[in-house]
Amino acid sequence: MTASESLGRPLRMAAFRVGAAAMTLFRPLRAERMTLLLSLALLAFYNVPFWREMGRITAGLGGHGPVLQAEAFVLLLAFFNLVLTLLAWPYVFKPVMTALLLTTAFASYFMNQYGIMIDMHMIQNVFQTDPAETRDLITVKMGLFALGLGAMPAAWLWKTPIAYRPPLRELGVRLVALLVSVAVLLGVVFFAYQDFASLFRNNRQLRFIVTPSNYLQATNSYLRHVADSGPAVVTPQGTDAKKAPSWAAHTRKTVLVVVVGETARADHFALNGYPRDTNPQLSKQAGLLNFTNVHSCGTETAVSVPCMFSNLGREHYAGDVAEKQENLLDVLKHAGFDILWRDNNSGCKGVCNRVQYEDLANLQKPGLCDDGECYDDVLLDGLKQRLQALQRDSVIVLHQKGSHGPAYYKRYPKEFEQFTPVCRTSELSQCSQQDIVNGFDNTIRYTDHMLSGLIDLLRANGGINSGMIYLSDHGESLGENNVYLHGMPYLFAPEAQKHIPALMWFSDGFRKELGVDTRCLAAKKDQPWSQDNLFHSVLGVLGVQTRVYDGKLDLFQGCKAA
Repeated sequence: MTASESLGRPLRMAAFRVGAAAMTLFRPLRAERMTLLLSLALLAFYNVPFWREMGRITAGLGGHGPVLQAEAFVLLLAFFNLVLTLLAWPYVFKPVMTALLLTTAFASYFMNQYGIMIDMHMIQNVFQTDPAETRDLITVKMGLFALGLGAMPAAWLWKTPIAYRPPLRELGVRLVALLVSVAVLLGVVFFAYQDFASLFRNNRQLRFIVTPSNYLQATNSYLRHVADSGPAVVTPQGTDAKKAPSWAAHTRKTVLVVVVGETARADHFALNGYPRDTNPQLSKQAGLLNFTNVHSCGTETAVSVPCMFSNLGREHYAGDVAEKQENLLDVLKHAGFDILWRDNNSGCKGVCNRVQYEDLANLQKPGLCDDGECYDDVLLDGLKQRLQALQRDSVIVLHQKGSHGPAYYKRYPKEFEQFTPVCRTSELSQCSQQDIVNGFDNTIRYTDHMLSGLIDLLRANGGINSGMIYLSDHGESLGENNVYLHGMPYLFAPEAQKHIPALMWFSDGFRKELGVDTRCLAAKKDQPWSQDNLFHSVLGVLGVQTRVYDGKLDLFQGCKAA
């Protein structure tokens, strides 16, 4: 026997074994075995964040920790198997499971990558995300997740025949499988009720990280919310609004600019004690008022923006209620102000539906726009001319792109890259936390530049009374405890996603003619405030009289001349 023949024989044997294994891999399976295998796969490979959280929760329970994890495993396995068994019918099972595997792969990727939880508001974010934000989230790692946990298992499912029995016999076996799953579910709940009652009562976040049940339930809730909304019949608010009599003595036009920030954290503003110089220009602005203890209404734009412009407050806020009633901008319009919303983000979330709107996010302006999106300085483009042509007292809202992640490095021009090195991928887990923070801090430094430029522009137009109010819509997680971005359910969200920066500035004419006492306001800078105060504070500072105004929520209460 030659050397080549002696070498070829083991290779042929190995090839034979691989071929035999491949044939076994695609051999026909009974429906009940297929559902059990898929249930095991969903539980083991698609729910890593859940098991990580379970490990953290049970770490201090000693020998009872593994017992509790085993009970949870059996309970979820029986539940998954029960649901899949109900779906395991010819012509239905494989298409449904293909869609489930693909969507669960994506859900698993985002939970693993960014530490997110999935509730109805997160699904709302998905439906309202614009193309630029979507583009930032597409990565090689996401593609690998979609391939490894979505496309490949789906291909195996279609390649593997399911051996169905004659209809009546199949029905009988299926009923037995269902009864077994139900029996296991009831048995685990009966014998471990105390464990699970305590576990889920004290750790309600768990239901937001068990997939696919989390996103299926959240999607159902969101679609029901959309379906129940029906045609928008908007209830008027503040139709009695009018300017206070003191306005008759004003000698100049007045403009208030409300800047809605994006994803800025209060604890990364140097004005709030952050050791890095992220506010080099604002710190030199005379008359700037900085409020250190302000919190958001939500942890995502789709909630915070409508909430801050409504008079509902966080405790009573509901999206379907807010969208069916007029908001702060409508009340100001009733009072005789011209209203303009200028947007460099993904829209106003319904707040500006009845006022003038300008979409600046997709302009083609060299120096201001690059790679399909615009820097926030575009919000100031042409604003000087608008102020000079002012015909009536006005309120202008500027909606920033701000510090929106994960591609923080795209949010500012190159010359603002003060802190290096910077994470230049949307796969944040591939970067060091310091590199992520560096990119984020550069976005704050650019926001500092934009806000300071706005103040300079307002100050230069001395022929009008001008003021600025800035507050971010929500904060951001930067990898603390392996949590990134924002959008966690408010109850479980870290302080970084809720504690927001807030600033004010008023010209001399504004302070004089509207009676604003900035020393009085400065004394309130460390008091607790929130986005609940915006509605009533804007009405208060502008001297708008209406039944929907609540002085108790007006930050300017006691700080204005009669």
